[in-house]
Amino acid sequence: MKSQWSPSSWRSKPAKHLPIYKDQNQLTNALEEIKKFPPLVFAGEARSLKSKLANVSNGKAFLLQGGDCAESFVDFHPDNIKNSFKVILQMAVVLTFGASCPIVKVGRIAGQFAKPRSSDKETVDGIELESYKGDIINGIEFTKEDRIPDPKRLIQAYNQSASTLNLLRAFSQGGYANLNKIHQWNINFVEEENANKFIEIADRIDECLAFMKACGINGDNVRQIYETEFFTSHEALLLDYEEALTRIDSTSGKWYDVSAHMLWVGDRTRQLDGAHIEFVRGIENPIGIKVGPTSDPDELLKILDIVNSDNEPGKVTLICRMGADKIDSHLPNIIKKVHTEGKAVVWACDPMHGNTIKSKTGFKTRPVNNIFSEIQKFFAIHKTLGTYPGGVHLEMTGADVTECMGGLQQITEEDLKNRYHTFCDPRLNASQSLEIAFLISEYLKDEKFLSLKSSQI
Repeated sequence: MKSQWSPSSWRSKPAKHLPIYKDQNQLTNALEEIKKFPPLVFAGEARSLKSKLANVSNGKAFLLQGGDCAESFVDFHPDNIKNSFKVILQMAVVLTFGASCPIVKVGRIAGQFAKPRSSDKETVDGIELESYKGDIINGIEFTKEDRIPDPKRLIQAYNQSASTLNLLRAFSQGGYANLNKIHQWNINFVEEENANKFIEIADRIDECLAFMKACGINGDNVRQIYETEFFTSHEALLLDYEEALTRIDSTSGKWYDVSAHMLWVGDRTRQLDGAHIEFVRGIENPIGIKVGPTSDPDELLKILDIVNSDNEPGKVTLICRMGADKIDSHLPNIIKKVHTEGKAVVWACDPMHGNTIKSKTGFKTRPVNNIFSEIQKFFAIHKTLGTYPGGVHLEMTGADVTECMGGLQQITEEDLKNRYHTFCDPRLNASQSLEIAFLISEYLKDEKFLSLKSSQI
């Protein structure tokens, strides 16, 4: 089937949630310019991520995927990148202690600019305009000029992604991720209980490093101590942009989308005969498929056959976003079907998208208790079925925001207005993210999961 595929073959399929550009010549010129740009990531890096996700699929590692709901141009700042990277490092350390296995770190960053919307139009005070669909497409200000899809934004998104990746590589490989500096990862506004629990782990790591140094082992000869591997991902929504960044790898002769290491297809665009599934079936990157309460298990099996015809471990991650009130009635049957058919997948929990509500104060929010509940049920279902809960997928930020209610900080509906900065959906702040890491850590210490990690699921 892949012999009949090309980076543009998606154009022959029905496509949902794609913008309509008024000036097609301007769009063509922007895309031709992007085609000449250097790759943002390299095929070898994507292969490395796939091999690590294969370990997750086999129960020998755990996936931590998280980052912004939608990156913005106005919030682009090195401190924001550093803080988000820092909290993911903290979470990874907490999970490593709990799972006693490698943590695969994947950010929703350096490309997460486009967002599908429930409606193409938005009406305010009787005025109807295009909905905001992410900074790569149009602007968030409710004006006719801002809401018109602008091809020049594609260039700006590429440039911001390149700068972000440059900084992330510097952080992950240039010494910032050095475990000897773990106490420097602290974030000031993290709730005291979480901060103290993390400091306790950091102290224990210091003791281990001191012991290793006394034995003649230090950061100069153990690479894993002073650097880490960090991968990027985003939703493969804006297919014009993804096509422009799809190249043949000179080493393998295969197609890779070099906009990110991992791409995923959303719950709104995973139609069996749709353009988005057609696009991702031909690239060698690891692929995520969002699985919601409306997912049909039989159709999902057909999608897996299309996207991963060789049933390659690490190729597909099923990102389950059911909602705390629906996961018990929908997920078990899906797991049974996929598992019975012998499909090699990573099972990841997205406890964010199915738990969005509108607060009494008018803000879209997500109660942390509901997020906790969906994670807890996700683990319980896998435990009952004897399958491996391989990861978590979070919308989060390192910034001190008040967008999700609850947690140890006890953010209330009235508190939401204090620092509600998201351009789209509400995100966990650093304290809430760390709280979730400690929660998952406890689940991963369960003897049942420890035995699952030693078996081939």
